[in-house]
Amino acid sequence: MKLFTEKGCASCHNGVAVGGGMFQKFGIVKPYPYQDPNDLGRYNVTKNEADKYVYKVPSLRNVTRTYPYFHDGKVWDIREAVKIMGETQLGINLTKEEVDKIVAFLDSLTGKIPEDALKLPVLPPSSPKTPKPQI
Repeated sequence: MKLFTEKGCASCHNGVAVGGGMFQKFGIVKPYPYQDPNDLGRYNVTKNEADKYVYKVPSLRNVTRTYPYFHDGKVWDIREAVKIMGETQLGINLTKEEVDKIVAFLDSLTGKIPEDALKLPVLPPSSPKTPKPQI
């Protein structure tokens, strides 16, 4: 956790959920290497130029078990994701040892998922006035 904080990760991934409370440009220092030029992030919704390549900062709870990573799901390895975040967001090249330490911290954020959270909800029946989806 100390290294995670010292490197600057906690400036966006903060709070009780270790993230999830803000939006941030992905590629502050260096462009995201897998960026699809057609995926403009929040800009697609807001049409505000400042929202280009801006995405919600995810919570890091259970992150080592919730791959693939990033808004586009293009990264499957947590170590690669940590390296990319260091380079694109913080402008730093993390050493293998630093990546390993940060991944160990991220793994410590894994908790047991309550059984109730794994059950599908029972939803009320659709209203007769609700149109059926066109297939």
